[in-house]
Amino acid sequence: MASVPSLVSLCLLVLSHACSAQLEQVTSQHGWTRVRGEQRRECQFSRLSAREPDRRLTSEAGVTDVWDENDDQFRCAGAAALRHTIEERGLLLPAYTNAPKLVYVDQGQGYHGAAIPGCAETFQSQEESQQQQDPRQGFRDQHQKIRKVREGDVIALPAGVADWFYNDAQTPLVLVQIMDTSNPANQLDNNFRKFFLAGNPQQQIQGQRGQFSGQGFQRGESHSGGQEQRSGNIFQGFDEQFLAEAFNVDTDLARRMKNENDNRGVIVRVEDRLQFLTPEFSEEERSEYQRGRPANGVEETFCSARLKQNINDPSRADVYNPRAGRITSVNSHNLPILRSLRLSAQKGHLYQNAIMAPHWNMNAHSICYFTRGTGRVQIVDENGRSVFDGEVREGQILTAPHNFAVVKRAGGEGLEWVAFKTNDQAKISQLAGRVSSMRAFPEEVIANSFQVSREEARRLKFNRDEVTLFSPGSRSQYRA
Repeated sequence: MASVPSLVSLCLLVLSHACSAQLEQVTSQHGWTRVRGEQRRECQFSRLSAREPDRRLTSEAGVTDVWDENDDQFRCAGAAALRHTIEERGLLLPAYTNAPKLVYVDQGQGYHGAAIPGCAETFQSQEESQQQQDPRQGFRDQHQKIRKVREGDVIALPAGVADWFYNDAQTPLVLVQIMDTSNPANQLDNNFRKFFLAGNPQQQIQGQRGQFSGQGFQRGESHSGGQEQRSGNIFQGFDEQFLAEAFNVDTDLARRMKNENDNRGVIVRVEDRLQFLTPEFSEEERSEYQRGRPANGVEETFCSARLKQNINDPSRADVYNPRAGRITSVNSHNLPILRSLRLSAQKGHLYQNAIMAPHWNMNAHSICYFTRGTGRVQIVDENGRSVFDGEVREGQILTAPHNFAVVKRAGGEGLEWVAFKTNDQAKISQLAGRVSSMRAFPEEVIANSFQVSREEARRLKFNRDEVTLFSPGSRSQYRA
């Protein structure tokens, strides 16, 4: 007969494999290669533009800005972009998407909840705990973990995981979302689809790929209320009797779940402060939260997996030049869930007139949302043609396609951006600077390639001694 320790070990092993399998199912691991099908043959990167949102949906407690998926840079990158601006006491209604997504907190702070399938409601009120001892005690709430979010956080969510956001502060909570519709986890077409569990959302929030301006939607602003088309929440399509039986409630309550006459939009205002369970911080824990708690590798289980990482903290910079700026990355090394989503992000901060080294993205598209300041960006294709050469500013999105060469220069106010990358271990190869391709080539190769003297080749190779971020108007000491 097997010993108790052996049985316990066997149970833990089975549970571990079950949780891993469940995560695999949620994130849909189907090999490393990203499949884009016909859209790859249709891609036209001959001309790019820095895009602002094409349509705005106004809700009771905020607005949602949507970028046009038909633009080549989104269609070819297999991505969709949204920006939610949530007012005080605003609740972004629970919903899930058909594709993995990264959410960047551009401004403000608030709370985020995600319903991870199969995980227990580990947050219980004191009364609920007491009820287990004394059933006569009144019943109170219990739910899954709630996470505090703040400016600079990147939140990673697999396809099909329902989540919500709430703004408990007086300042707006601004969320920029990129959905990777070409990810293997998306088993539908390349349209972005948002499945709401509540409310009566505007139809224009859904993906419009294949429908152009004037055909299916209008550019510009769309207000809540009025005669605009509604897409409905997922309960609207179910029979009321089925819902009543499934939830063990009366048909009147089942009917109200459909929210058929609800014109509040996708961001609703909570009448009073939203009440939910969240642990109180001790001073030590609050300090850890503000610094960003490092992962220790022990607590990273399926149900308690970290979903967010802050990339605004200067102390976490991966590249820092006191005269030029800093770069901070979040990838599958420091946020393991990204390994399943095949996504990563990078926060860039260039000081006044500083330059990010000319480079190319080796294994990913880079979808840049500019968060502060102004600057100039140039992007060059495989034929040496400039596909973008222009100014960028706060609130715009510009995609640097896979392998296209790109360079950024900040304006007089500096330039900040967050780049969403379509690979969990995205890499760049630099064209200038200390760790560049030019440094790797022998002088003779450079001299003969460009038909220059060895002295000129040496200057090309060694005159810029900085890494990734270059200070303005300065050159490294020339090496004879």
